[in-house]
Amino acid sequence: MEGIPKKGFKGLIENWQSDLIAAISVSLIALPLSLGIALAAGAPAMSGIFSAIVGGVVTTLYRGGHISVNGPAKGVIGVILLGITLMDDGSGQAFNYVLAAVVVSGALQVLLGILKLGRLADIFHSSVIHGILAAIGIIIFAKQIHVAMGTHSDSPNIIQNLIDAVVYLHQANPFVVIIALTGLLLLLFHSKISNRFFHLLPAPMWVIAISIPFVYAFNFFDEHTLSFFGKAYEVGPQLLLNIPDTITDSIMHPNFGKINTIEFWTTVFSMLIITSIESLAIAKAVDKIDPYKRKTDLNKDLTGIGLSTMVAGFIGGLPIIAVIIRSTVNIHNGAKTKWSNMYQGLLLILFIAVLSPIMRQVPLCAFAILLVYTGFKLASPAVFKQAYNQGTEQLVFFVATMIFTLYTNLLIGLIGGLLLALITHMLLAKLSIPQFFKMVYNPRTKVVKRPDGTFDLKIRGIANFLGIIKVDKLVAQIPSGADVNIDLSETRLVGMTYMDYLVEYLKTQRSTGGNVFISGLDAHVSSSTYNRALKISLTSSSAKLSPRQKRLRNLATEKSYQYTSQVDWNTIYLKKFHFFEIRPIERKYNCLKGAFDGLNASWEIADVTFNEGQAFTAETFNTTLMVLKLNRKIPVFTMEKEGVLEKIFDRMMAFTGYKDIDFKMYPDFSKKFLLMGNDEAEIRAFFTDEIIRFFENHQIYHIESNGEALVIFDKIKLARTDETIAFIDYGKKLATILDATH
Repeated sequence: MEGIPKKGFKGLIENWQSDLIAAISVSLIALPLSLGIALAAGAPAMSGIFSAIVGGVVTTLYRGGHISVNGPAKGVIGVILLGITLMDDGSGQAFNYVLAAVVVSGALQVLLGILKLGRLADIFHSSVIHGILAAIGIIIFAKQIHVAMGTHSDSPNIIQNLIDAVVYLHQANPFVVIIALTGLLLLLFHSKISNRFFHLLPAPMWVIAISIPFVYAFNFFDEHTLSFFGKAYEVGPQLLLNIPDTITDSIMHPNFGKINTIEFWTTVFSMLIITSIESLAIAKAVDKIDPYKRKTDLNKDLTGIGLSTMVAGFIGGLPIIAVIIRSTVNIHNGAKTKWSNMYQGLLLILFIAVLSPIMRQVPLCAFAILLVYTGFKLASPAVFKQAYNQGTEQLVFFVATMIFTLYTNLLIGLIGGLLLALITHMLLAKLSIPQFFKMVYNPRTKVVKRPDGTFDLKIRGIANFLGIIKVDKLVAQIPSGADVNIDLSETRLVGMTYMDYLVEYLKTQRSTGGNVFISGLDAHVSSSTYNRALKISLTSSSAKLSPRQKRLRNLATEKSYQYTSQVDWNTIYLKKFHFFEIRPIERKYNCLKGAFDGLNASWEIADVTFNEGQAFTAETFNTTLMVLKLNRKIPVFTMEKEGVLEKIFDRMMAFTGYKDIDFKMYPDFSKKFLLMGNDEAEIRAFFTDEIIRFFENHQIYHIESNGEALVIFDKIKLARTDETIAFIDYGKKLATILDATH
């Protein structure tokens, strides 16, 4: 890997070209999304642009991150809607009151950063936070679906808004729906289209661009009616985006007239908690995908975002946070320093100045469908399934928090969800209230340095979200690069959020060269196979193998393989393959190992849990794979079934210097496989006649080379025992051919 980019102005001079190119892509995404977020929040459209500009320009001047992008995000929508609803006194100043809350929440955020309280975000239970985000998704969907349909619901109740969407379906304006459905199809299939022309612009910009011809076709510029199957529908300028002629005309100022009311402070603290948690979580997620493995100073980042939020509030902007989608695009397009964030802010000023006449021709339903799509993803069935897979109790926390939030507000939803999680932990631990809190705050947890320089972290008592601050102080005593054994054998209960923290620490410590092992959970049970699931101790119980694990153990015994069902946290080698380089790996387990006699090749088959996506939008997948170590140099390549459109396949490779390599002599092979890699000549030399015929005549797997080994897997699922045997047979035949031909 090339050297880490320089910081400050030296980094600006050194990397301005790559940062500017990345910023162009980011700003093309930020422009429609910022406008859409503001509209969804019930704020003036330009408030979203102000937030994105300030998030780019001001935040860059004082920040703890290196490559993240700042601006408005979907998480602020529910907070702004809450503030406008709570403080609307009929004076027309509701949004100005909210701007005052934005300024105050930013000031409190600065204070949290100065006091180095960024780690406080870790104590909020993860299922509760996901429940709030799901509620925000439902709120966004319920509000914006009416804009996308051309209908209107007067009810302040979100559930009633959803019901009205069905009730008023027959009243939907077909000319609005046509535009919205076209946009939705673009969002759904943009990533699946291989034609490079469609990837010149990000999906949100295509939605905006393609909506404009419909505006001209239906003539939204003049108030009139259009007939559809004999029924007349009104269309006109009210269906178009309305923004002032100049940026200065859009500036609004905060009104602190409600500062002495409970509604004001409810808005402030809701805003503070949601934006702080989301910003810190996303900052840590961006660190994971930073190619230079730089770490964000969370407290400094919190201070910088708080300062920017204050500035945004004073000129009419929304709260500012780190944004995961734009940050990911920034990284994938080659950004190297924080200055790319500033460039995207400056480019937005240019775009809004130049494109304002065009933006006034964009229908509101185009922005609405962007938010409907986003809202659905936040509360899709997959999100509920993921919560259930993490444990029955996690689904309860998730759903309860979501319901609390929908029927009250974000702050009460958060408090209610945390209280429910706390009460459930007490019941599962079977302790009285005094005993429970004693085991949380005085558990005799300690860190001990051993004579050989390694450290033992002995965790006792109740290890749940309330105890994270304490263990964070303990691990701070352990130097980077040190080996650590984390012993949980004397815990009564280990919560999922606590396990999240330990696994993140494990990854951080290992990235500095230290080995970390988590042990002592053999006598704990949980309601889920998820490795971070809530666990309670049953000292009389012992770990039991599942039927599948017993079959794998028997296979190992019969064939003299090595087998362990225990979690192996050491997944560093898998990161050397492109597929896992950009997908965080949770764990490796059910490991079966062996070697092929006489071939100088060893293999390992394991179940792997990994994430697709980042932070709050991440999905968890399980697959069984084989790593075939050949112990010699081979070209780096990726081979996949041709035409695969599954979302798990990384088509970004096709736009980062890779191309499909075809063999004219073997048209069947070229039609069957998508073969990609940088060194085409070396790859062609490697794929001899024998190897090509082997791949043509055998099971089609996803295969990748990292230069010395192959990773092989089929579908994203756990393999049956017969499929595991097929893996071994396939690997042996492939290793035999490679040994004979090279």
